[in-house]
Amino acid sequence: MDPTTRTHSSPDADRAERKGVGPGPGLGPGPRLGLGIALAAVATVVWSGSFVTSRALHDSVPPVQQAFWRWIVALAALAPFAARAAWRQRHVLRRHLGFLLLASLLGIAAYNTLVNQAALSTSAGTMGMIMAASPVLMAVYERVGGVRLGVRRGVGMLIACAGVLLLMGGGRPSLDFGAGDLWMVGAAACFASYSALLRHRPREIDGLAFLFSAFVLGTAMLLPAYAVSLAVQGPFDPTPSTVGPILYIGVFSSALAFFAWSRAIALIGAARAGAVYYLQPVCVAALSYVVLGEETSPAQLLCMALILGGVVLSAG
Repeated sequence: MDPTTRTHSSPDADRAERKGVGPGPGLGPGPRLGLGIALAAVATVVWSGSFVTSRALHDSVPPVQQAFWRWIVALAALAPFAARAAWRQRHVLRRHLGFLLLASLLGIAAYNTLVNQAALSTSAGTMGMIMAASPVLMAVYERVGGVRLGVRRGVGMLIACAGVLLLMGGGRPSLDFGAGDLWMVGAAACFASYSALLRHRPREIDGLAFLFSAFVLGTAMLLPAYAVSLAVQGPFDPTPSTVGPILYIGVFSSALAFFAWSRAIALIGAARAGAVYYLQPVCVAALSYVVLGEETSPAQLLCMALILGGVVLSAG
């Protein structure tokens, strides 16, 4: 995505955008727009389900083990489509190993593990709302890099920050934040850093090769923590209630949604597809209510309005 649109995306959306696919012949402007919006909405709903899944598994699968097996499943799903491209570009990938290692640490190993850690004590709806404010962190990185933000963007950032702080304070001004909220802020910071890094991805690296390599390296980084988790906490019980959600986040959130988002961008452009992603916190709140029985309080709705309003204003 371009600098403005990228702030609307997710770790999965960023990966998808880097590849892209052709819109294909035979579709007029109307059908192309409708199909593109539908695909972007599907990807958004699937990615929203990741927060609900993490929350659902919080008392049965340790965070590191959940992250590790997510990427194992994702690798298995992506390998038939991307392994050959990564092998062809192995010399290019080796030249940019430092970039790949940092991207894998931020976007694969750290981000998802922190989300899972946050899910131990934070509702899925709150997690989705905090993540919706990640564009604010992206804007901070841009300002540090010398980009002028402008009054409108600065005001939008302040409004979004106020929404996040109120949300973390339980709907009232407070600095008494829960541990899960702080873990989620850390996850949002990792995502923002990852997104900022993606802007500098070497052009010679193919999108699928980059994605597959990041999956491999990120999974390898999780191995030591995974071994410690096994030794201290023991392995989780592989029942349908644990394996099913992990398959969901591995296959759907990490593979199929990637292709849906790529197709959506090709059909309607990154700006329109990114705008659809604004629905993410709403989708998370709805899914968490249906699946987990979590209710959204009036204070949370106010915080959601502040966060989304601030992000939209700063992106305008």
